[in-house]
Amino acid sequence: MDDQIGHVVDALDKKKLRDNTLILFHSDNGGTRSKMFTGQMADVSKINLPCDNGPYRDGKGSLYEGGTRVCALANWPGHIKAGSTVGGMIHAVDMYPTLAKLAGASTAKCKALDGMDVWQSISEGKPSPRTEFIYNVEPFRGAVRQGDWKLVWRTILPSNVELYNVAEDPYEKNNVAAAYPDKVAAMQQRLEAASKESVKPLALLYIMQTAMKANVPLLPTDDAFYTDDDDDPTPPKIGNTH
Repeated sequence: MDDQIGHVVDALDKKKLRDNTLILFHSDNGGTRSKMFTGQMADVSKINLPCDNGPYRDGKGSLYEGGTRVCALANWPGHIKAGSTVGGMIHAVDMYPTLAKLAGASTAKCKALDGMDVWQSISEGKPSPRTEFIYNVEPFRGAVRQGDWKLVWRTILPSNVELYNVAEDPYEKNNVAAAYPDKVAAMQQRLEAASKESVKPLALLYIMQTAMKANVPLLPTDDAFYTDDDDDPTPPKIGNTH
């Protein structure tokens, strides 16, 4: 990756475009810890996945910080202070309105955007205007963050609700849902409202149809419906194993 970025920077320098170019890099998701989310290109049942998300919980495909909190780098000489760090809430969807504004493009005629202009947060370290993340809204699970609070809700039976203060507990070890029932209820209502605005999850329907044809379970292992022994390549057993 360093070599590739170096080639880009060298090309920009050669064309004398470096000082007029914003370089932005961000990841899509955390590393894959579950073999379910490695794709179907090869049999990975006997492979030890090398991904390491540090102290953050879980990885790609989950709603925990190991799967959703990712690094990002921005560089633009004269516009972003070298070595500065931004710690506020920024989502990938914020890139579109931010870059559009920098380019002098109007978003006035766009449909309603989920993203926000976060340029002052990136360039000057000012507080992010974003106060909420909707991580996911699916028929069987959802997660939302409001300020420092994050709710993870599995709706399949037996249902499960988790509440974390990610400022105090970024590794999501202490579920405090029982101590804050009003906050849990309010954040569940937010997810309910978001789900009513959502279209049908066509990807999930396709996966379910494919799974039914293959005679394998329909729901992910991290959603308390079945377990899969990584040393056993046979399909996991259906049932409540908790």
